[in-house]
Amino acid sequence: MYSNSLIELDRAHLIHPVASYRSHEKLGVRVLASAKGATVTDASGRQMIDGFAGLWCVNAGYGHESIVEAAAKQMRELPYATAYFGLGSEPAIRLASELAERAPGDLNHVYFTLGGSDAVDSTIRFIRYYWIARGEPQRDQFISVEQGYHGSSTVGAGLTALPAFHAGFGIPFDWQHKIASHYAYRNPVGEDPQAIIDASLAALRRKVEDIGPERVAAFYAEPIQGSGGVLVPPRGWMKAMRELCRELGILFVADEVITGFGRTGPLFACEEDEIVPDFITTAKGLTSGYVPMGAVFMADHVYQTIADGAGAAAVGHGYTYSAHPVSAAVGLEVLKLYEGGLLENGRKAGARLMQGLESLRDHPLVGDVRGRGMLAAVELVVDKVRKTPLPAAAEPARRIFDRAWENGLVIRAFANGVLGYAPPLCCTEAEIDEIVERTRQTLDETLEDLDVRQALRA
Repeated sequence: MYSNSLIELDRAHLIHPVASYRSHEKLGVRVLASAKGATVTDASGRQMIDGFAGLWCVNAGYGHESIVEAAAKQMRELPYATAYFGLGSEPAIRLASELAERAPGDLNHVYFTLGGSDAVDSTIRFIRYYWIARGEPQRDQFISVEQGYHGSSTVGAGLTALPAFHAGFGIPFDWQHKIASHYAYRNPVGEDPQAIIDASLAALRRKVEDIGPERVAAFYAEPIQGSGGVLVPPRGWMKAMRELCRELGILFVADEVITGFGRTGPLFACEEDEIVPDFITTAKGLTSGYVPMGAVFMADHVYQTIADGAGAAAVGHGYTYSAHPVSAAVGLEVLKLYEGGLLENGRKAGARLMQGLESLRDHPLVGDVRGRGMLAAVELVVDKVRKTPLPAAAEPARRIFDRAWENGLVIRAFANGVLGYAPPLCCTEAEIDEIVERTRQTLDETLEDLDVRQALRA
């Protein structure tokens, strides 16, 4: 067991993201010590299958020596290079080129960030600049989707439509608007795919009219809503929304921070959705979480408008660590691994994962199973007909996570009783089967929870 002194140091000094500070102080930290493939080991020696790839990000899996060597080699040669002053480094230039070559359509320009949140922030700045350059500065209103997640920065968290990211922070801002989610399992129009698509189209059209068609700058959507509970839209939803944005004359931003780099199958989920957005935001799988990096993909027409609008003047947006050479070197190596077999393995493993999770539908607590590729969710209920969520008294986020941990599985347990899955693409068939089996064991133990049993009898 790791020493109590480490727990106390954490308690006293380390602020954890999206945590109840008081609860964390009471419970203490679980320290991870090492990892290999899809397995993580804590400091006490307990081994677990990481069914969530860290935070939806270690897509390639842990312990790839080629990634470590790429980072070490770059650190020895050139550990830092600014992209200011017209300077650059070979890894960043080559990574931008490789990514642009693989991106859908004319998304030929890449701006590197540190992660997903500042990638989203960057799009907001670029979009404002774009409309001002076009002589339409009044276009300063942005629309996103309820239960969507677009980062935790001040501006991005306003586009995010999850209450925990707004409470106590004074957001969203009055220029940030929302339409209802496509959430099929609990949609007021029912589960018919076309009805859901039609409802979303009508909601966006209505929202634009309410704001004023000449005021709206852009619409943001995730191909699959990750932090909202892995909400998968009907096939054709993204394409229909993209086409409506084109009709309405507003920019379309596909947030692929979670879905990018093999998470749903292909390198970009937009490929499956058959769309070319005006922007794509990425991070997480870009470097498989080994080092921080995000990227904004910008369509050619947007880039040219901004460039022409600026003329000889600088476009005043930049980060110290944009296009960091070490992160770029890692990104290049990770891309090789994806295309050297990981994407294909991820497709096979994803099909097996979905098949396995579907086999849990007969469990008394399982209301819904959804997903695409290696991104999935199981939604728990105490009444399948009424779709009654687990009671708050059962503390699903904490208790289910704890039970899974004890069963040798790391998953995301949401407060509403949704279990989230995003395993590394390197998972073997045996590891996928273990994820499913350990989930079933966790569900059986949850069924025995006193608060859950009382709710079932109610």
